[in-house]
Amino acid sequence: MGLKRWVFVMLAVSVGMAAGQAQAEVQIKGAGASFPSRVYERWTQRFAEQNQGVTVRYVPTGSGDGVKQIKARSVHIGGTDNPLTPQQLAENKLVQIPMLVGGLVPVVNVPGIGPNQLVLTGEVLADIMQGQIRQWDDSRIVALNAGLRLPAQAITRIVREDASGSTEVWTRYLGLSSARFASAVPASQKPAWPGSTLAAKGNDGVAALLRDTVGGLSYVSFDRVQKDRLSAVKLRTPGGFVVAASEDAFRAAILASDVYKKGDDAAGLLSQPRADAWPLTATSYVLLDAAPKDMNAADWVARFVYWCFMHGDELTRGTGFAPLPERVQARLSGRLLQIHGPGGQVPRFIAP
Repeated sequence: MGLKRWVFVMLAVSVGMAAGQAQAEVQIKGAGASFPSRVYERWTQRFAEQNQGVTVRYVPTGSGDGVKQIKARSVHIGGTDNPLTPQQLAENKLVQIPMLVGGLVPVVNVPGIGPNQLVLTGEVLADIMQGQIRQWDDSRIVALNAGLRLPAQAITRIVREDASGSTEVWTRYLGLSSARFASAVPASQKPAWPGSTLAAKGNDGVAALLRDTVGGLSYVSFDRVQKDRLSAVKLRTPGGFVVAASEDAFRAAILASDVYKKGDDAAGLLSQPRADAWPLTATSYVLLDAAPKDMNAADWVARFVYWCFMHGDELTRGTGFAPLPERVQARLSGRLLQIHGPGGQVPRFIAP
């Protein structure tokens, strides 16, 4: 028996939980981060197939909206790519659970440039996004790409129009790479970009706009790169390593981080000092009501999250995301026991 399954079984025995089959139609609503939405779609469909009468619907509206809606209790699950602080969780009576790890990827639409051909650094990307570098044949880009023919094409920056956790991750990475960028464009879900940009809603909207914009540069989740066959950019790290985005590179970032080493699930995964780690790796979280009034819905919300821990790994592989390490998942399952109903009861989430 693996570590994760053993810990979950011990939790079930210790609290005597047993969730029965849905007695009536149950509808669980979720909204928020678009970064992991396709994996969540896969999970919700499979969960519904195995639990008749239960529907889990997740709408990718952006991290900012996900946090807003779970605070207002207009959804049962709020998705965010940026963790709330312990104080924010306590003030809003929320439980925060990390679900999976993925990578943001710079993508381009430059004539003659294919996937993983162009190499950039965080500092050069920061200057592009700040409007300091405006042409694809700029000397700083050329210097990083000896032998690659770069056109005299203007760079068009494409950003998210919605409040986006992906954008906050993107601006944090650029700020870590460039003090000048950090001063000019503080990390934010919806920053004030210098100069003129194009904008679209969600990862899918950005990917569609990039395909139609010659000279464009943007940032999307790795699964969109794969599905939409976008031209990903490789990144040169401060240590001189050139890394391409991949599930293995996301796992390397986890293993190098305090998420794995210290059990701090809110620790950052950006720019980890490991040769094979993707510098733009991030964890995505769900927020749940810690004091629900409807315990039937709370039971099924908790059961869905528990099911994702137990079965999500096999459904995550090959999606462009990486599951959290088993020992991290096992430890975090206890977060579900922080949920208490009106009578102090905890959710029943383990099937008999």
